Amino acid sequence: MSPVVPTVDITPYVAAGTAAERAACAAAMDAACREVGFVQVAGHGVPPAVEDAFAAALDAFFGQDLEAKKAVVRPAHENRGYTPPRSESLALSAGVQSETRMKDFFEAFNVGATAAEHGHADLAALGVAGHYAENTWPAVPGFREAVDAWRTEAGRVARALVEVFSGALGLAPEVLGGLLDHPIELLRMNNYALDVGTEVELDEDLLGMGEHTDFGIVTVLWADRVRGLQVLHDGAWHDVSPAPGALLVNLGDPTTRLTNEQWPSTLHRVKPPIVDGTIERRRSAAFFLDGDAEKLVGPLPGFVDAEHPPLYAPVSVHEHIAAKLGGSRAGVLNSAAERESARVLTAG
Repeated sequence: MSPVVPTVDITPYVAAGTAAERAACAAAMDAACREVGFVQVAGHGVPPAVEDAFAAALDAFFGQDLEAKKAVVRPAHENRGYTPPRSESLALSAGVQSETRMKDFFEAFNVGATAAEHGHADLAALGVAGHYAENTWPAVPGFREAVDAWRTEAGRVARALVEVFSGALGLAPEVLGGLLDHPIELLRMNNYALDVGTEVELDEDLLGMGEHTDFGIVTVLWADRVRGLQVLHDGAWHDVSPAPGALLVNLGDPTTRLTNEQWPSTLHRVKPPIVDGTIERRRSAAFFLDGDAEKLVGPLPGFVDAEHPPLYAPVSVHEHIAAKLGGSRAGVLNSAAERESARVLTAG
């Protein structure tokens, strides 16, 4: 585990802790989010059996041949289905041209919350229905059941974290809760598609996943304990691996905008899972809780004053995510990510 990323036990918010226990948890989360924006979360309560079944489901899907996986490719704007290796460039979502940088070598499969799941049939009328598209499921026995079970648990943890965030920031529950009536939710399952056991030499043409910030309010990340994930802190990249039994949690751009950068959406990337010159297997799965598509996010009044002018204009969750997806999935540089790209370009 990297010493850069602190650990916070959220048991008081998961298992009805006392007011004092919740206050201590919230204070620890505030310190972690102000300093790093990446947190190791313990006490989340996800049953190990759910995790084991989910990991097996990932193996079953990604273990298919490429043509079988391509059968569940979906249009880029829907953010669903299968993504083949080397077909995305996440650095573009952070406003960074990536031609001279490492390429994204991962493959992925996405599912998300649908309009029907939210019981919100008029999302089409709001012009944001694409964020709540139906899912496409592969013909892999038990896959959907295992993935949905994990999605339920990850969503529960994400909502518990929003409660912790409210306590940490001194916000009334309805401030952040008001962004989550029918939130965009996405579960992205990743496989770093390199041949396990092969000896390689690292060069600037290999990257598991390019440098980027996440698109939503909070991300709950499950990952193998294999080196690869790195976070940008104090101008340098630091390796991060989850502690045994922990989930990694990081802030996304809307939270940074709401707090006027008092809580940063930390830039992160994934280098190839290579240990001592040999490729190791690496998988991960990120659950993104992004907020209601039509809601506006901008600096909240309590985070703006004479010494802290607003750093962002309000933007809808839909507009923000559309610009980010245009970079990662459609290859269009995100020109609205000026502050994120500046951090990438000045990194050590």
